[in-house]
Amino acid sequence: MRLSSNSIYETGTNLMLQQQESLIKIQQQLSTGKRILTPSDDPISSAQALNISGAAALNEQYSVNRASANASLSMEENVLRQVTSLLHDVRESVVSAGKSSYTDNDRRLLAIELRGQFESLVGLANTTDEKGQYLFSGFQSNTKPFVQTGLSVQYLGDQGQRLNQVGPSRQLAVSDSGTSVFERIKNGNGVFVTTANSLNVGTGIIDIGSVITPSSLTGNNYEITFTVASGITTYDVMDTITGLPVSSGNSYVSNNTISFDGIQLNIKGDPANGDKFAVSPSKNQSVFETVSNLITALETPSSSQPGGTRLANILSSTLQNIDNSMENILEKQSSIGARLQEIATLENVGSDQNIQYEQLLSQLQDVDFAEAISNLQRQQLYLQAAQQSYIKISSLTLFDFI
Repeated sequence: MRLSSNSIYETGTNLMLQQQESLIKIQQQLSTGKRILTPSDDPISSAQALNISGAAALNEQYSVNRASANASLSMEENVLRQVTSLLHDVRESVVSAGKSSYTDNDRRLLAIELRGQFESLVGLANTTDEKGQYLFSGFQSNTKPFVQTGLSVQYLGDQGQRLNQVGPSRQLAVSDSGTSVFERIKNGNGVFVTTANSLNVGTGIIDIGSVITPSSLTGNNYEITFTVASGITTYDVMDTITGLPVSSGNSYVSNNTISFDGIQLNIKGDPANGDKFAVSPSKNQSVFETVSNLITALETPSSSQPGGTRLANILSSTLQNIDNSMENILEKQSSIGARLQEIATLENVGSDQNIQYEQLLSQLQDVDFAEAISNLQRQQLYLQAAQQSYIKISSLTLFDFI
């Protein structure tokens, strides 16, 4: 068989190029630390690595979402902590306003201080995050939630809770609506509320009352009317919804318990003839309305009777409503704390998953350096052998045998 010089050169060159390509590939594996440089190197492992990389990237995005959720909830928790501190100050003002040594002027000065606290409360309710979005406006994050006009505050947000996808199957609320935090607060004792009629002239002061038999509650409105005749004080209880009397001609003793239809309450002092007290189901009353009513009461002269008794009744109910507001804030803080704890747990799980993904990718993609170095040395030897063979073969001519 005859071989042309061109065939000999071409074959030798191709052989060296193949060996050199293999050598370069091994060098790239060593420099990158990756066994798979192109999908064709290992199609099955490449497909598996692609799936794992996608899962790892998604897990990383969840981690970013968790960090964002943690920041939002931490900011809300801090705001609610400030609200609680402010309400503690308001509560102290309520207690101070009830001191017998306080004059009308003292209470007006207290009302001026409360107006400043009222402004601060509205400001906290309108807090924005680092992106300029309002914390308590629901889904309407760019809408200022609370608009103040004098002592009146209106909510312009909605009832939504913004959600973050913090895990493959978990969406977490990262906000609370202003209504749920500042407005949806039951007044009175949470079941019913007691009030003294503004036209009362006696010294009767009613407490907030309590439930003694839940199954007997009717949810109706009641009116307690006092009659004073010949030095004897009695009272009648009327169901104003049905128009029927509950009881009549009951003897009154100051601070004795008055019970009917599953509820009980106490009235102390000396009600005058015709004085009335009302009992009605609790309803939602915003913390702004509670503070606003307090300011109005303190700005109204009450040094003489019946103003003093009227103020005492208002302060008693205001104190309870402030406590209700703080309890509602505390529940929100507890809810935020639970969500922050869940984020921490999910972050720990996500970190463990990241480690597992890295280990799986390493097993699929990373090069075995000991094996690769051995292959590099062997491939260098193959290339040298190919080069030397090419030199020997290409230099052969017939003249060598003449």
